[in-house]
Amino acid sequence: MAKTHNVTEFIFLGLFSNQLVQKVCFVIFLLLYVAIVLGNFLIVLTVMSSRSLGSPMYFFLGYLSFVEICYASTTAPRLISDLLAERKAISLWGCMSQVFFIHLFGGTEIFLLTVMAYDRYVAICKPLNYTTIMNRQACAFLVGAAWVGGFVHSLAQILLVFRLPFCGPNVIDHYFCDVLPLLKLACSDTFLIGLLIVANGGTLSVISFIVLLASYVVILLHVRIRSSEGRRKALSTCGSHITVVTLFFVPCIFIYLRPSTTLSADKMVAVFYTVITPLLNPVIYSLRNAEVKKAMERLWVRAMKPEER
Repeated sequence: MAKTHNVTEFIFLGLFSNQLVQKVCFVIFLLLYVAIVLGNFLIVLTVMSSRSLGSPMYFFLGYLSFVEICYASTTAPRLISDLLAERKAISLWGCMSQVFFIHLFGGTEIFLLTVMAYDRYVAICKPLNYTTIMNRQACAFLVGAAWVGGFVHSLAQILLVFRLPFCGPNVIDHYFCDVLPLLKLACSDTFLIGLLIVANGGTLSVISFIVLLASYVVILLHVRIRSSEGRRKALSTCGSHITVVTLFFVPCIFIYLRPSTTLSADKMVAVFYTVITPLLNPVIYSLRNAEVKKAMERLWVRAMKPEER
């Protein structure tokens, strides 16, 4: 660390300053976080226990739901506890750890969504070769590659921030530690580091988003020759993926493509991609997918049987 690094902790301003609003938000965000954990855990449990959900699509969905739990858990518990705290402080190392894990799970989610788009492309455009291409080894490799990609992305982010000197002030106008609020507090020129953050975070989000949209355009063009039933099923599946991709990538692009400036709306946008999107994912995938709903019903029936005896 630099010799001018005198800061040992950071103080969050949080989402709101009004104490009554904070108490109301404590209840709201606590319920939202519980819903995130239970909803995504239910999908993981359903995929793991149901033989009918043995296809690669559900294999990836189970991992995505697990990542969503981890991703939300890096910010939501801290946000909830700070809503009742008078002094919202976090240590330097705690702050750096939060930055690392946010980008680890966020980066992994980006690559997982890309893998899921590739899976849908193979399933719809190359159905005869689907089981050969997307075999167990290939699926395990793709999931592993997503985790490695998330780790490399996160490592690059934390190395950029870790080298910054912080000599005061130490007040972060946010509710969690991230690269952009920390750039504002550094007592050195951050122009070059800002450009590197754009290249690592913003550009990654934009390129991945464009690739994902392009893949779905190819899929939608391909399904035009299918029967009406096949076209309906393909559109339903792709519709769920496109919704999730849009909900996650648009806020991320809004935030990370302009590190030199911060806006008052950034905190609310961050709430959307750290809390709302992980909450909506299980709803979107379960309510729009008949197979998942049926598997959940069977899981519920099996769980209730011991009590009926």
